[in-house]
Amino acid sequence: MNIYFQELRFYRRVTLIWMAVFAVGIFGYMSLFTAFTSDVSATLKLLEGFPPVVRAALGIRLETFFTIFGFFGYMLTYLWLVGAIQAMNLGTGILAKEISGKTADFLLSKPVSRTKVLASKLLATLTLLLATNIVFVSAAYFSARVFTTTTFSFRSFVLVASTVFVVQLFFLALGYLISVIVPKIKSVLAFSLPVVFGFFIVGLLDSVIGSEAIRYVTPFKYFDIQYILDHGSYDWKYVITEAVVVIVCITATYLIYLRKDIQAGA
Repeated sequence: MNIYFQELRFYRRVTLIWMAVFAVGIFGYMSLFTAFTSDVSATLKLLEGFPPVVRAALGIRLETFFTIFGFFGYMLTYLWLVGAIQAMNLGTGILAKEISGKTADFLLSKPVSRTKVLASKLLATLTLLLATNIVFVSAAYFSARVFTTTTFSFRSFVLVASTVFVVQLFFLALGYLISVIVPKIKSVLAFSLPVVFGFFIVGLLDSVIGSEAIRYVTPFKYFDIQYILDHGSYDWKYVITEAVVVIVCITATYLIYLRKDIQAGA
């Protein structure tokens, strides 16, 4: 467990920053809800001026935009992006920093197996993401209560807000796989940002085209807010798709890491 707690200490400060970004960001976004709904007709006229393709790309649905879930669903498009960057940075960096910092050989020289090293690091990243999302969901629910007078389901709200964590799991697993495939990662952002934005652009493309096949490619399209509200659950075919991707990535990471040659630090 020493490795687990060491990683928590190492990423403590940056995780607190991510928590603050989520909390302040969601509160700021939700504060705009009253501005948009104070004059629905004027706002609706403004939004109708955008071409349907642009509204689709931005995640704006006129029929639900002025409800708390419709407005929150619009924001989630970009909150998923922010969360994905955090998860990708963690997944890519937590193993890569041992190589770039020339401490991997020292760590593996200790009486601890590679399996335990990887399991400890994986558990640490899951803990950090879970803690971040507890703060995010709490801040989102508090903000929604503050800026709307209408009643809404607590369970549905938590289910919708928790999609951020589920999207993060996809990129965390992908980040781990990249970290063991790429020989030496000097800059985590240089790898994480292009990958995340690549999937995000694919998601925007699907919003315009509406292709079912493209939806399976990017986790940014796995969760439809209206579907969640109507059925009280996620769409299981996409949940299963993500589960398969996560399991494959983590399994491949273990297999590669167990056989990977670790260069000694200079």
